[in-house]
Amino acid sequence: MTEPPSYPTALGASDRESITLLGHDLAEDVMGTVGFGELAYWLATQRRPTAGQTRVFEAVLAALADHGFTPTAITTRLTYLSAPESIQGALAAGLLGGGSRFLGVTEDTGAFLHEVLEATEGGPPTDEAGWDALALRTVRARREAGQRIPGLGHHVHKDGDPRTPRLMEIATEEDLFGPHLSLFAAIGRVHPRVLGRELPLNGAGVCGAALADIDLPIGLLRGFALLARTAGLIGQLAEETRRPVGNDIFLSVDRHHQAVDPDPHTPE
Repeated sequence: MTEPPSYPTALGASDRESITLLGHDLAEDVMGTVGFGELAYWLATQRRPTAGQTRVFEAVLAALADHGFTPTAITTRLTYLSAPESIQGALAAGLLGGGSRFLGVTEDTGAFLHEVLEATEGGPPTDEAGWDALALRTVRARREAGQRIPGLGHHVHKDGDPRTPRLMEIATEEDLFGPHLSLFAAIGRVHPRVLGRELPLNGAGVCGAALADIDLPIGLLRGFALLARTAGLIGQLAEETRRPVGNDIFLSVDRHHQAVDPDPHTPE
């Protein structure tokens, strides 16, 4: 007799009388007891976070929730303008823009720092001088390869992203300022010697370093940025219903577009 298929999961399951989640009764043990940030961490790692990990994680979620009229916010508002019956479509449209310039920097930075640390012989440095030396080698190697340094620079906060020192402070208070944040901070100190100019460590980048230091999966860091931005996009939609700007954005582009001849250098 053929055995029935089996699909094991430690996440959600239900029967006629109850729902379990991560081995706990959802209604009795989780609802009203476990905060959403704590639960999100728990779902991703199947380990319940410490109080410190939860605080750092929720600080990251707050840091990435909204940053004004970014492309993700504008896209969400314009999609809602076009299809107000599809809230899910508007949210999805905004989230699809989470890439290498917006939101995706969180994962890019965490992965970059993790790769450097994994390749460091003898383990991570033990003092600031050692971190600075590692950071110098890293920045020089990226410069020679013609590659950018994820998490470095910001189009608005050119004199310093206020999220960066605050998140570092929170991680320090919780004794969670680990190797990823240490390397990121050292890059902030030494990069002017190589690049010849000073750039800020941006908020998305420090979030990636902090998430890596609280042992979240490197390959899922962009997902946590999108989780945070979902809350912000819901806020954008709520404001769009009260003080709409989507139509003004559309009409501004429509009325100020300029017709030009086709670019002869554009490939067919």
